[in-house]
Amino acid sequence: MPGSFPHSVYSRHVLQPAYADAQAHLFAPMLDAHDAHAVMLAECGIITAENAAAIVHAVAAIRAAGVEQYAYQPGIEDLFFRIEGEIIALVGPDYGGNLQLARSRNDLGHALARMALRTRVLAVSDCVLTLRTVIMAQARRHLDTLMPGYTHTQPAQPVTFAHYLAGVLTFLAHDQAKFADAYAAANASPLGAAALTGTGFPIDRQRVADLLGFDGIVLSTQHAIGGGEYLTDTAFAVQALAVDLSRMTHDLLVRATQEANALQIDNSFIQISSIMPQKRNPVVLEHLRARLSRALGYAQTVVTQCHNIPYGDTQDIEDEILPPLFHALATIEECLELYTAFFETLLLNEEHLRARAGEGFTTATELADTLVRETRLPFRLAHKTVAGMVQSAVKAGVPSSRLTLAMLQTSAHEVLGHALDLSAAQFQQALDPEHFVQVRSGPGGVAPAATAVVLDDLQQALDTGAAWLAAAQTRLATAAARRAGAIEQQ
Repeated sequence: MPGSFPHSVYSRHVLQPAYADAQAHLFAPMLDAHDAHAVMLAECGIITAENAAAIVHAVAAIRAAGVEQYAYQPGIEDLFFRIEGEIIALVGPDYGGNLQLARSRNDLGHALARMALRTRVLAVSDCVLTLRTVIMAQARRHLDTLMPGYTHTQPAQPVTFAHYLAGVLTFLAHDQAKFADAYAAANASPLGAAALTGTGFPIDRQRVADLLGFDGIVLSTQHAIGGGEYLTDTAFAVQALAVDLSRMTHDLLVRATQEANALQIDNSFIQISSIMPQKRNPVVLEHLRARLSRALGYAQTVVTQCHNIPYGDTQDIEDEILPPLFHALATIEECLELYTAFFETLLLNEEHLRARAGEGFTTATELADTLVRETRLPFRLAHKTVAGMVQSAVKAGVPSSRLTLAMLQTSAHEVLGHALDLSAAQFQQALDPEHFVQVRSGPGGVAPAATAVVLDDLQQALDTGAAWLAAAQTRLATAAARRAGAIEQQ
């Protein structure tokens, strides 16, 4: 004899966890969707105004009771049936039984996921904006703070901390745009698609979308049920941000070493050793590195789960996909808050960095450029001449701070067969890291004035992002007010 639904193992591992997830994320969106659907059905003459009023009053009672009053009950498949059953119990089957007219759990489920998801995407976007604002303040503060710039993890050329942070702000602007795109993908209403093919009732899909704050509708009823790009777009946005932040974290951890001695991480983020009294461990960055990996993993689960499923109604992109996606968003949000607090309290060892900026022959490029400008030497020969000097200095154990014009002339004789027409003052100026920075004043260059222009441009992008977020939040608030007004008319 077949058993009765649900099997205890199925209930424990599938239904109960899915029910808990729905309680956490979908309860409020579900009640809002019920209100909007009932209002629309009455406005379209599909149900009576009295019927709609009964439904919205029942929904209000359920909302007032709170989600904790609707615990999982064996034999009731999910939260939707639990709430629908409560509405029917409150207003009777003649009225409550009409709530699902012209609607399916298919289009409703995607609508609720989109509504819950858009809220979390906006929250993450807000956190990115806050982090960008804090980093912008640090960048403005350090326009003149010299430090070594690195390529291949080795000292390359002098830069400023502001120049480095301008790069960070640039990738954060790109990443925030990805979340805006993910929001746009999510904020389209699938309601009205019903199971798959739409409905024979004369509903108004746009009216429901407006009442729920959607920007529009998913016109294809096939795609409304089968599409998952709003899920993967969000996952991709999380991945892009996590990858970019993890690369920055690597840099910060290197700069935080005792050997580099570049950063003063606030004591509130430092943990000590249980045995070594001298230790100051920058563990916040290690936790961030680990959590970024976790966010990447959750997001990749979403992508992997979508990659080989049917293009239609399937649990893979319904109940099963929401936990990793919401975990990914929650984890990246935690990371953003930690980074914000980290940068708010971060100090630099500025004098040490200034001294280090010219070490390791980092100004050799400018010396080669000077030879081109002052002696009309072709760059490749200038490069070879300076490289010869540097190689000789390294072999002799001479640091970059003790280079002399005589050493350059020796290399010139070996490479060119003659001395260079260059003064000692020109030679020393070319090796000055501050001069190196100042002359790189073209668009996007490391010169403070050029970097300030980049920061101004990035500030405009930040302001645009803030305006977008405010507009999205206002649209949702306006829709809530519109929905409340429509309910009062019932």
